[in-house]
Amino acid sequence: MKIYTKTGDDGQTGLFGGARVPKDDARIDAYGELDELNATLGRVRQHRFGDAHDELLAELQSRLFDLGAELANASGKPMAIHAVDEADVERLERAIDGAETELAPLRTFVLPGGSPLAAELHVARTVCRRAERRIVTLASLAEVRSEVLRYVNRMSDLFFVLARLANHRAGVADVPWVGRGTQKS
Repeated sequence: MKIYTKTGDDGQTGLFGGARVPKDDARIDAYGELDELNATLGRVRQHRFGDAHDELLAELQSRLFDLGAELANASGKPMAIHAVDEADVERLERAIDGAETELAPLRTFVLPGGSPLAAELHVARTVCRRAERRIVTLASLAEVRSEVLRYVNRMSDLFFVLARLANHRAGVADVPWVGRGTQKS
């Protein structure tokens, strides 16, 4: 199978079901952002937690492909299997809660960065937030299941908490944000 099809040379691409749309369509934007997030997670996974978080990140990459497929389905026909459901959202919430048990309570905003793993997770968080915004845009134009939005929202929260956890485990303190005119304590 050749990687190039030449069918997109005119600025159009195909969706599941055969419809052709411009490559800057809101649907393409939404799942394109998920693709970028997936690639970003590939970079994150180069740095290892060395525990179940590594497996969770690998699973998230597969779910991102599933979500992209769901968003690429504009046929109006329901999919046989949904990419994510309420149980998946709850699993992310449990992962967030579990990671937070190792962390001191958050008292201020923190600057992105720290250990290499934490820095990559902060990038993943921001890419995830952008993907969420594109999905919200798509949801204003077409039907998007609420579980999709909740899942992507929780995923960005997870990346934030995992970034803090990565710093904690590396012995790197979170750097608090100090706003202009804010007194250091």
